Amino acid sequence: MSKSILHVDETYGQIINRSDGKSGQTNAYNWVYRSVPSQGPTITLFQSALSRARSVLEGFIEGFSGTIVCDGYSAYDKLEGVTFANCWAHCRRYWLKADSKNGRIGVSYCDDLYRLERKFKHLSPSKRRKKRQKYSKPIVDKFLEWVEKSPFYGKNAVAKAAEYTLNRANGLRAFLYDGRIEIDNNPAENAIRPSVIGRKNWLHSVSEAGAKANAICLSIAETAKSNGIDFYEYIKKLLTDLPNLGIHQNSEILDRYMPWSKTIQVECSK
Repeated sequence: MSKSILHVDETYGQIINRSDGKSGQTNAYNWVYRSVPSQGPTITLFQSALSRARSVLEGFIEGFSGTIVCDGYSAYDKLEGVTFANCWAHCRRYWLKADSKNGRIGVSYCDDLYRLERKFKHLSPSKRRKKRQKYSKPIVDKFLEWVEKSPFYGKNAVAKAAEYTLNRANGLRAFLYDGRIEIDNNPAENAIRPSVIGRKNWLHSVSEAGAKANAICLSIAETAKSNGIDFYEYIKKLLTDLPNLGIHQNSEILDRYMPWSKTIQVECSK
C-alpha cells in the first residue's frame, strides 16, 4: 500500500462451501494486485473473495493513494484518493472484434501506440513521459477525435468499441502523463493467467480457507517469478529453512527470505 501505482485484475473461481449461503456453483473470485518495477522489487498479491463487488477492492486498498491500472470493469471507478489508468489492450480488442474497415482503423491507431511503446520500453520514467508527450499524445488525440466525430450508432461491434473508448477516454490518456504507468494491464493479466489455467486442473476450492491458501501460494509463486527466481528452488529453501527459525518470535528474519533479498537472489536465481 506504500506504492503509488498498482495493476489490478480479477478472475472467477468456485468455492463449494460458502459462508454467504450461496450455491457452490456461484462464482467466487481471485483478485490480483501487482506493483511496478520502477517502484522497487515487483510484488504480486492474490486475494480470494466471494464476489467481484467494489467493496472487495475498497477493503484491500484501504490506505492506498495513487493510480490503479485496470480494465473497464465498473468497480474500478471513483474511489477516494485513487485515479484510474485504463488498458489499451482491452480497447484494441474491442476494435479488433469490429471486423470491418472502421474496426481496422481503430486497431491501426492502437498498433501505432504499441510500436512507440516498444521503442520507449527501456527509457527512464521521466524520459518515457517526454517521448509519449511528443509522439504518442498526437496519436491519442487524433484517435479520440476520430471516434468522437464518427457516427457509430446502434448495438453493432463498432458502436460498442466506440462507446467503450469514449467512456474511458480519461483513463486511456493517463499513461501519457506518467512514465511509470504502462500502456496496458498486461502485467496483472499475465500474473493471473496461471490461476485461469490452473482452475482447469484443480476445478474448485472446497472451503474458503482452501481458496485463501491457494491465493497465498499463487502470491509466493508469481512474486518469485517476477523477481527472476526459480520457484522450485525457492520453495524448497523456504520449506527447508523456515521451520528451523524463530520467525514467529522475530518476523524480521523473513526479510532475508523475500525473493529480492541478496541471499535468495544468489541461491535461487534461474
